[in-house]
Amino acid sequence: MDRPSVGILVGSDSDLPVMEKAVEVLKDMGVSCEMDISSAHRLPEKTAEYAKTARSRGIEVIIAGAGMAAHLAGAVAAHTTLPVIGVPLKSGPLGGVDALYSTVQMPSGVPVATVSIDGAKNAAYLACSILSIKYPHIAENLEAFREKTRRKLEEKSKKLRSKG
Repeated sequence: MDRPSVGILVGSDSDLPVMEKAVEVLKDMGVSCEMDISSAHRLPEKTAEYAKTARSRGIEVIIAGAGMAAHLAGAVAAHTTLPVIGVPLKSGPLGGVDALYSTVQMPSGVPVATVSIDGAKNAAYLACSILSIKYPHIAENLEAFREKTRRKLEEKSKKLRSKG
């Protein structure tokens, strides 16, 4: 996987602190990615071009994060048949609920998988799950991560029970 297989778009540089968490997860899972700023409303041509050319550039999944009622993920999904995962970002007076609704309410035939508000990590794990169908090493890394998580929780549970 020399070329990036996951494309991450953010609507603004203010979205970077949340969306960089997706990059961390992808790196931990051995998945290459690229990130760019591309606003659905301020840079609509750039956004459309990114989506239209993603497949030919080797991108297999796109993660798009935007706040307020911005609809970056939907704008991307309108221009590609690749899987698009939307991350509604907490911002503005509605705290991300407007972004959640605008991301999850897509018309039939133009789906956007949507994670929780500020759920960049889960967007990355979902991208890895999608890619794991094709790439066994990603499936192995996901299983190892889940097993490590299970072990940590069992240890915490054991400690808690021993205090009783």
